[in-house]
Amino acid sequence: MAKKLQKGSKMDINTQIILDNGVEIPILGLGTWQSKPGKETYEAVLYALELGYRHFDTAAIYGNEVDVGKAIRDSNIDINDIFVTTKVWNSDQGYESTLKALDVSLEKLGLECVDLYLIHWPLEGLRNKTWDAMLELYDERTVRSIGLSNYTVKHISEFIDTTPIIPVINQVEFTPYLYQKELLDYCTSHRIRIEAYSPLIRGKKFDDVRLQDMAKKYDKSMAQILIRWSLQHGLICLPKSVTPKRIKENSEVFNFEITAEDMAILNSFNENFRLAWDPTNIP
Repeated sequence: MAKKLQKGSKMDINTQIILDNGVEIPILGLGTWQSKPGKETYEAVLYALELGYRHFDTAAIYGNEVDVGKAIRDSNIDINDIFVTTKVWNSDQGYESTLKALDVSLEKLGLECVDLYLIHWPLEGLRNKTWDAMLELYDERTVRSIGLSNYTVKHISEFIDTTPIIPVINQVEFTPYLYQKELLDYCTSHRIRIEAYSPLIRGKKFDDVRLQDMAKKYDKSMAQILIRWSLQHGLICLPKSVTPKRIKENSEVFNFEITAEDMAILNSFNENFRLAWDPTNIP
């Protein structure tokens, strides 16, 4: 049974938080960006389900929605116990095309509804029409929640005071090396949850002696330190792996806590280091 996250409570893989619209989302999920379509994605999702993961993040552009859906069905776990996110890609943005894009994603996933549908990027000239389509999909209940991805404060502030439905999520790249505190504070003030993708930085900073020392101090892997840092900032965390050992390791982050002093040290690692495109200059 899922546990609701309350202040001061201990977290585990079953812990969920309640989004602004009342929908519950697991705080830890399996990311599938760059997981190869076919066997690789299918087996990763199926193994994660066996371990207790109940939250899976995919997108139309990833090309692996079919494999995510098949693994979920083959697990024989009640779909109502699983949280699935997908996203509308830039080439499908706009009002009518967004409506059609969801139909395609639902067919590939083999689902009648997704738990969370995101605008993948704040595309100039089309993002407002895309949001209008998201509102309609939410009203029709073909999606349980709607949100954003890669939005900056500037992009959110364009419509936040006029939208009848608040986006419940902003999924962004967020790590100690890209500590977007201003964005986190802004989203928190508007009841928007931050979801961290690429929280492990694809291992690009695993040669940092400071991170290595932090991992040694807690007798944890560097990946576990990075995931735990995200969770202690109140983020929803989406580590990606297709390796069983690492999928398991990434879920074993609930038996320790990083001290406030060490959290501050990790925060100081910020150097605006990005793996994905930088949305800052999108008009």
